Amino acid sequence: METKCLALVVLVVVAAAAMWEVEMAAAELTAAQCKQERDLAITACKPVVYGKLPSPECCQRVRVTHLECVCPVITSRIAALIDVNRAVRLIQGCGRSVPRHYKCGSITTP
Repeated sequence: METKCLALVVLVVVAAAAMWEVEMAAAELTAAQCKQERDLAITACKPVVYGKLPSPECCQRVRVTHLECVCPVITSRIAALIDVNRAVRLIQGCGRSVPRHYKCGSITTP
């Protein structure tokens, strides 16, 4: 159960990181492609859950992950597991900005 919660927290951090990316992909991604993107993001960014800074691999994954793959799975229960302000700081540490008051699933940026 704890591993599942940690994976969800990583997914939320990645989702928050993807918030600035408001452009949609030219072609819709399949469910399998979206799952693969989420799995790659969880793997690359898992150390962030343990208090580490995002690795170059995590930052890269944050930059390329599609919003339409992540936002639909962000429920209020998942959103409650993270500190959105910390997530925004981590995203900015990857060299990206996050729009104010952007909503992704059940998360709204400050």
